[in-house]
Amino acid sequence: MKIKKSSLELILSSDKIQERVTELGTEISKTLKGQNPILIGVLKGSFIFLADLIRNIKTDCEVDFVQLKSYDGKKSSDEVEVVKDISLALKDRHVIIVEDIIDSGQTLNFLHEKVKKKNPKSISIATFLIKPKVAKLNFNIDFIGFEISPDFVVGYGLDFNQKFRNLDSLYRFVDKG
Repeated sequence: MKIKKSSLELILSSDKIQERVTELGTEISKTLKGQNPILIGVLKGSFIFLADLIRNIKTDCEVDFVQLKSYDGKKSSDEVEVVKDISLALKDRHVIIVEDIIDSGQTLNFLHEKVKKKNPKSISIATFLIKPKVAKLNFNIDFIGFEISPDFVVGYGLDFNQKFRNLDSLYRFVDKG
């Protein structure tokens, strides 16, 4: 399936996104002041959100990445595969898992359990987007950028078959047929 940019409808502008990311950075700074948290970005989708977020966090922090695979195009698979594992020691550290989007919650549930087994002092979740009508989680989300409908979205790091990550705003697909 080939998607054209003309099939995209704006959901969130770049300005609105940046305003909210600044607010999240301030909130994280206050919540974890002096704690030197480790932010774990879930690749590939979270890298733009994480980059903007850490520029707005005013307390010392460290960054690591994990890459998980649970999607092929627009379809979610039933298994989560670790492509790149966490490299920093998490024992007795404050950890913030940074997600681009929480859809069903399958990937995040998997990662939360994986991080929990490393005995961190605390685990927080920061997500750019959440689809509350479909997310099934066993824990709370601490820092939420935006709640959205179950539509498939692209832009600001989120992709469709590796395309559209570079768009600075968030879009949903519109059926022009």
